[in-house]
Amino acid sequence: MINTLRIFDELKETMEAKAAQKIAEIIGMLYEDLQNTVTKKEFNELKDIVGELAEAQKRTEQRVNELTEAQKRTEQRVNELAEAQKRTEQRINELAEAQKRTEQRVNELAEAQKRTEQRVNELAEAQKRTEEELRKLVQDHRETRRQLGGLAMVVGYTLENEAYKALPRLLKEDYNISVKDKLRRQYVKDNQGKYIEVNIVGKASKSGKEIVIVGEGKSQLSKNDIDRFRNKKLNRLEGVFKEMFPLLVTHMTTNPDVEEYAKKKGITLYYSYDF
Repeated sequence: MINTLRIFDELKETMEAKAAQKIAEIIGMLYEDLQNTVTKKEFNELKDIVGELAEAQKRTEQRVNELTEAQKRTEQRVNELAEAQKRTEQRINELAEAQKRTEQRVNELAEAQKRTEQRVNELAEAQKRTEEELRKLVQDHRETRRQLGGLAMVVGYTLENEAYKALPRLLKEDYNISVKDKLRRQYVKDNQGKYIEVNIVGKASKSGKEIVIVGEGKSQLSKNDIDRFRNKKLNRLEGVFKEMFPLLVTHMTTNPDVEEYAKKKGITLYYSYDF
């Protein structure tokens, strides 16, 4: 008599209880059917086959367990990939929103650029108008200066014309200088052989010595006028006349120290009110 309970106990240690019970029952039935027809050798072979089947079943269950674990890992990996996909989609959505904002900003900058270009064009037009107005002002200024220059020349000539009459008396009274010829305005060759205009010129004598009166008139005399008179007239006439008596006539000076400056430069100064 075969002990199917013992077989069941042994089998359930390596497989599920239902499978162990089923195999134990099959072995019991086979044992009963073959008890009278199967030899001991054949029965042992049958036991070996059953053992091999049990081992095969164990390997199958182990493989199933391995596949189950692999399936779990696969599902976990799929879940991880699904989460990664969600994060990727979220990132894509964020990038899409950022792209929208970027495009909006680009459009705003494009509009700002258009406004800037329009403003630049307006400024360019304004600059053209300003340059045209400035050109007109320069022309007007030149004309004004020309007219003022002409007026100053007229005033200067008028002052000098009065000086021609008054200077002989003043020079005699102040410096004992006798004017021999009429004082006049004329062109004289300088020490370079070039003609220059001398506004007040005439021969005179002082203590028996021959001298030449050289001067000019300025409606308002400045230190710069004195320097120009020395550089453009007196220096260029050195050597042309043996001895010069330089003088200037004016209505007024630009500063109180101009008169003293003229004296330091050796130039006699007369005012129109002296006439």
